[in-house]
Amino acid sequence: MNKNSSNIMALAPNTSNKRETVCIFGTGDFGRALGHKMIQSGYPVVYGSRSTQISNLIPKDAEVLSHAEAAQKAAIIIIAIQRQHYNFLTPLAEILHGKVLVDISNNLKLNQYPESNAEYLAQLLPGSKVVKAFNTVSAWALQSGTLDASRQVFVCGDDVEAKQMVMNIVRALGLTPVDKGSLLAAQEIENYPLQLFPMWKFPMFLSLGLTAFFFFYCLALDVIYTYIYENNNFSFFIAFTIPNRVCPVMALILLALVYLPGIFAAIIQLYRGTKYRRFPNWLDKWMLCRKQLGLIGLAFASLHAVFTLASPLRAFVSWRTGKGIIAQALNNKTEPLNTTTAWISDSYLALGILGFFLFVLLGITSLPSVSNNVNWREFRFVQSKLGYLALILCTAHTLVYGGKWFLSPSAYKWYLPNIYMLSLVVPCAVLVVKFVLIFPCVDKPLTRIRQGWERNPKYSE
Repeated sequence: MNKNSSNIMALAPNTSNKRETVCIFGTGDFGRALGHKMIQSGYPVVYGSRSTQISNLIPKDAEVLSHAEAAQKAAIIIIAIQRQHYNFLTPLAEILHGKVLVDISNNLKLNQYPESNAEYLAQLLPGSKVVKAFNTVSAWALQSGTLDASRQVFVCGDDVEAKQMVMNIVRALGLTPVDKGSLLAAQEIENYPLQLFPMWKFPMFLSLGLTAFFFFYCLALDVIYTYIYENNNFSFFIAFTIPNRVCPVMALILLALVYLPGIFAAIIQLYRGTKYRRFPNWLDKWMLCRKQLGLIGLAFASLHAVFTLASPLRAFVSWRTGKGIIAQALNNKTEPLNTTTAWISDSYLALGILGFFLFVLLGITSLPSVSNNVNWREFRFVQSKLGYLALILCTAHTLVYGGKWFLSPSAYKWYLPNIYMLSLVVPCAVLVVKFVLIFPCVDKPLTRIRQGWERNPKYSE
């Protein structure tokens, strides 16, 4: 009777300013860091340990007792031990009955066990209320005051009241709880810290693959071809010239790839006549990683800007400029300023600067700290309207700079087009199709579909 009533009282909302005692099983790095943070937040902390001797590593205001004695002092018990040691909890089942057990463990690899550690703990102690939390926060982050990237704490559990109690503790520690639902989500939460940039894999592999392709493409045309047919050794192009050609090409293509899946989605919805059918899996994954593609593209654009600013410092540029000056001196003739060339030069530079400015603006607004401070309409205006304007400017920048090579036979070495011609294929295709999609005869039915209208309602799911 006393045991059950004490648990009910412990689970009741705390109306006083005094915080409830929290028990921590485990005195490892994370258990100590979490206990220290809780004491700073006003929580009385008691450690349950095999050894009850006070160590210098234990926070000085914490109490150290045996597991059984510590469990009796608190309604919330944080299990800061590894799964393989959970068996010692079985003899404590009666004491832990009705208690909130917070599982914070992680595994060494993805899906290491058939069930999550939290679900396994719930099977061992069916009378307890198991909640998964804190496994996405590191001990170092707790000790250093928590970094912005470590503030989110995923929480899941089957008991709503127990989960709410844990979320209250998370907030008291200055962290942000994210409710992931029932204990079935524990497997996903445990896999999260083990994933290495999960949303960046496809963008990174795609970028590396395209970069390698364009690098060797330029190497073949600018170095190998000139050495074989013109007997010129331009191998030093590998260090500067070729990277400065690959970077803008990659930036433009990746920016176009950010908006290409939206084009595909619009075409598919127009074809199906409904928005209530899932997109193909490849398109879903592509749309989810558009932010990453854009940020990688911005990195390439930034490198191109740095390379361009450093270009006058190159020995090759100094030699070429000096050669032109000497040639004019020997011929006793000064070349007049070609205003057409000056217009083209200034135009493509201005277009590139404006396009890069908007590209940077897109990158800034994609950051959570910025996007959280704008409403949906503002975010959509920047990412869609200004995004397409950035794509137009960057495409125009490339067209003005490299358009002259389209009709020049000398540009087709080994009958292959110049790299700038290849870079315009995807952006131009995106802009042309987008131009068609904004026609009223196409835009109106697409808008109706996205508002819920269906051509054939029987296909809705």
